[in-house]
Amino acid sequence: MDTTPTVFLVDDDQAVRGALELLMETAQLRAESFASAEDFLSVCDPNRTGCLVLDIRMPGMSGIKLQDELVARGIILPVIFLTGHGNVPMSARAFRSGAIDFMEKPFDESMLLERIHEAIRHDQSNRDALTRQANAETRLTTLTPREQEVMWLVVAGKANKEIAAELDLSHRTVETHRGRIMEKTGANSLADLIELARASRGDRNSP
Repeated sequence: MDTTPTVFLVDDDQAVRGALELLMETAQLRAESFASAEDFLSVCDPNRTGCLVLDIRMPGMSGIKLQDELVARGIILPVIFLTGHGNVPMSARAFRSGAIDFMEKPFDESMLLERIHEAIRHDQSNRDALTRQANAETRLTTLTPREQEVMWLVVAGKANKEIAAELDLSHRTVETHRGRIMEKTGANSLADLIELARASRGDRNSP
């Protein structure tokens, strides 16, 4: 699968699209442009990486509505808004929905490129975290319900004696569970197990 990031440009103004396309070409960034939100949605693939540079006011579906639709579909593509008609409530709503930036037209080209590169890095970071989470969840599904109980108490810093008392188990049984947990998850140390648990919960600080 081609993982080269793409800058998706959505603006009903052909002149703006042309200027953005030229800017992306000059910066050696792959770009695809669309005249409407509906055109973009018709071909949107959640597996493609990059970012979305999006106009606010367009005939048909607005940029804000498109952002809402992407969120509803679980598509994590970062959004940079460009608008000639911005206002504080509109920008606040955009940021609440996860927009990277809200820039007014005419835009500063160097600043826009800087924000696009930041958005692409943000997208890759998000996707890496989701991959780690999926892998961690898969590894944890190999554990029995009791082993998962023990694992979360171990991760919380509980000693074997405390775990045994809390779960009404013998000390030896807890030790056996811990051994199986390490074997099944492939964790080589307590630190590995903690990172695995954090990743399964979507902790973006997990390396």
